[in-house]
Amino acid sequence: MSAAAYRGRFAPSPTGPLHFGSLVAAVGSYLEAKKHQGQWLLRMEDLDPPREMPGAADGILAALEAYGFEWDGPVLFQSRRSEAYEAALTELEQAGHLYPCACTRKEIADSALQGIEGPVYPGTCRNGLHGREPRAWRVRTTMDATAFDDALQGHQSQNLERDIGDFVLKRADGLYAYQLAVVVDDAAQDITHVVRGADLLASTPRQIWLQRLLGLPTPHYVHLPVAVNRRGEKLSKQTLAVPLDLKMPAPALWQALNFLGQHPPPELCEDLPALWHWAKACWQLEAVPKSHAMMPPL
Repeated sequence: MSAAAYRGRFAPSPTGPLHFGSLVAAVGSYLEAKKHQGQWLLRMEDLDPPREMPGAADGILAALEAYGFEWDGPVLFQSRRSEAYEAALTELEQAGHLYPCACTRKEIADSALQGIEGPVYPGTCRNGLHGREPRAWRVRTTMDATAFDDALQGHQSQNLERDIGDFVLKRADGLYAYQLAVVVDDAAQDITHVVRGADLLASTPRQIWLQRLLGLPTPHYVHLPVAVNRRGEKLSKQTLAVPLDLKMPAPALWQALNFLGQHPPPELCEDLPALWHWAKACWQLEAVPKSHAMMPPL
């Protein structure tokens, strides 16, 4: 595979500082790109201002630099991409794939069945609003299976209409949905391979659905195990995950490599340049555990 053939990316949300779970995703995507002599791009998914923490984007970039990551090209900020998302919505609407929805969350919760990620939208507004004011825009789904082969987790298949329902692409508050933005941006950045946490495994069929409707290429996918705490909760700002130590990056990187099944020599635990040299030379995706979630080693 040539260097031009592989383009990966890391796409954090600036809702807080990077933590061990973020580091695992960054390390996996970075090393898989390096393994294929490819490019590794950086995207800031600052799509939801109410959830963002002031200064978090700069803090993320500083943490990545402190840990020795090197990305290709300029950082892409989703907050500057509204025109591209609106253009994709217009294309979907003109093709008949999109419709306005007047339902509130409470109305949906009261009338919907439970799916794999909460209430399944029952299609109330599929055939018109019946005089109500539109709140959001949804994309139509079907009962056909949307399937893909994950390089780590194996074959995945989802029936979107049954498991998810017609999903929102533009919210009632006017903000664009993650599912739309990630599809538009992966295509804009010519991403060929997506390596990320298994917490996003269930989102992938929705993204493939949108890729097909928009005539965009589908990347290859790898979903890494997610780091969780003792209660089985994904490490995050909400679960009080400890921020990465920027003064001593090597031990955390060493731990992340172990979490990903790579087992670097103990003597490299405090030598960041040597640890990266070893990791780039020895990275094997096949060694990564196929679990969806794991606790970090103590």
